[in-house]
Amino acid sequence: MIEQLNWAPLFVMTLQVGYDRAQRFGTTPIGYRACFPVDGGRVEGDRLRGAVNGGGADWITIRSDGVMMIDVRLTLTTHDGALIGMTYTGLARAKDAAHAERFRNREVLSFEETFLHTTPRFETGDARYSWLNDVITVTNGMRSATGGVYHVFEIL
Repeated sequence: MIEQLNWAPLFVMTLQVGYDRAQRFGTTPIGYRACFPVDGGRVEGDRLRGAVNGGGADWITIRSDGVMMIDVRLTLTTHDGALIGMTYTGLARAKDAAHAERFRNREVLSFEETFLHTTPRFETGDARYSWLNDVITVTNGMRSATGGVYHVFEIL
């Protein structure tokens, strides 16, 4: 028998992405590559809340099968001044051709319409948030008009 996975909501993250300022490298030997600047955002949860600082980026690779590999580096500043590094990788894929077209057109796609999951990790030297250095998390994501929205869950 497989054990059930225990988890708890950690925070919701909303990102402001500079889609119009993407650096598009084109199709490389490993797939279509582009880098999207992250201009800012928010994290809101019971144990972690604050800002997503500008200067981060989402490096994407679109594989030949249409699946998008996500590779993001961000810095968070908590409401009480702690700096936290956040990195995550994951996958996004359209459920069908119509959703793929909507995704390419930057339309809003709900959680139900999107397969977008990542595995964030955190790093900080601030003792108040040192528990984040050892947390394993997973996300359920969607695209809003201005960027990604992620529900982040801690694996207990």
